[in-house]
Amino acid sequence: MGCGRFGIQSEGTSPDSNWSRFAASGKTRDAIGTSVDFLHRYRADIERAHDLGARVFRVSIEWARLEPAPGQYNPAAWAYYDDVIAAIGAAGMRPMITLDHWVYPGWVFDRGGWRNEEMTQQWLANARRVVDRYAGADPLWITVNEPSAYAFEEMQVGGLGAPDVPGALDRWVRVHREIYDYIHSKQHDAQVSSNIAYFPVAESLVDTTFLDRVADKLDFIGLDYYYSMSPTDLSYANTFSEPWKATTAPDGLYYALRHYAEAYPGRPLYVVENGMPTENGAMRPDGYGRADHLADSVYWVQRAVQDGMNVIGYNYWSLTDNYEWGSYAPRFGLYTVDVKNDPALTRVPTQAVDTYRTLIAQGGVPANYIPVHPSTWCSLVDALASCLRPAG
Repeated sequence: MGCGRFGIQSEGTSPDSNWSRFAASGKTRDAIGTSVDFLHRYRADIERAHDLGARVFRVSIEWARLEPAPGQYNPAAWAYYDDVIAAIGAAGMRPMITLDHWVYPGWVFDRGGWRNEEMTQQWLANARRVVDRYAGADPLWITVNEPSAYAFEEMQVGGLGAPDVPGALDRWVRVHREIYDYIHSKQHDAQVSSNIAYFPVAESLVDTTFLDRVADKLDFIGLDYYYSMSPTDLSYANTFSEPWKATTAPDGLYYALRHYAEAYPGRPLYVVENGMPTENGAMRPDGYGRADHLADSVYWVQRAVQDGMNVIGYNYWSLTDNYEWGSYAPRFGLYTVDVKNDPALTRVPTQAVDTYRTLIAQGGVPANYIPVHPSTWCSLVDALASCLRPAG
């Protein structure tokens, strides 16, 4: 099991980037500000993950922090990431490095961002430097985080218009394929993927825009699963506005894994992200708690393994609360942090901290575990397949 923290969502003291521009323009609910200040508190957060028993710690290496002006790299930024990667290794965890988690330098934004064909080579030049520097730490690699959700968020805040999306997807396919080969030239037994945001009902169609086009250059299928859907529960509509009102239904994780196990037989599967939002740390409207959600999710991963699916990893999102792409209201953390009202940015453990630690210590949930959240009647996570072939 693993967990992690991501660049602009958690570091604070944000450099000039597309997202700092979006926030400054008033297009977001909240300013980024300090976030949870991972930039200065990373050692303590990495130690928290170690104390939980995590074996993987996922981070993003922010291009905007490394290259604040064209061709001008920041030595202090490299030193910071050097120390982060070293601290992860020293804590006995394996880094999972994300090359692109939706953030790029402000000077790239000025040139059109992903609208601009030149960005492909600019992105690759930076990514190669990151690979050269950190391949020796034997990380797992994520190239482009959630391409379909990336496109959606860029359209929401003005980075892309709808007509620009096909071109952006073509560029993400191109940079993934090229950096995949480059990583393997530097780290021969590397495990490289691009994690996919799972969209209930529509995933088979969404896969054609990116995943199917890079399938020959994926060492595992990276899955991000959060929300469910069924004929009697269409709360998924709240995902992008009030996600704490969207049903999580952990049995959907099983169907999402089965979808990829059948679409890409024999390919290892890794749950790169799975979690549950609350509104500012309050109880969810459905009364479902984070500790129960975590245990239920692990149960369904174990069921998938028992049913022959080759699941090689599971990351919980996330170690602490963070800047959730424009707002601090959605809280996903094992440790909650009241960024807007607590200047000390205190990491307050939720009940799920003890649950996580126990799950690691005992190797998952016991054989007689009964999920707290009931199985969904006619889940549509994998369209009709999940309804017609329920896991039971």
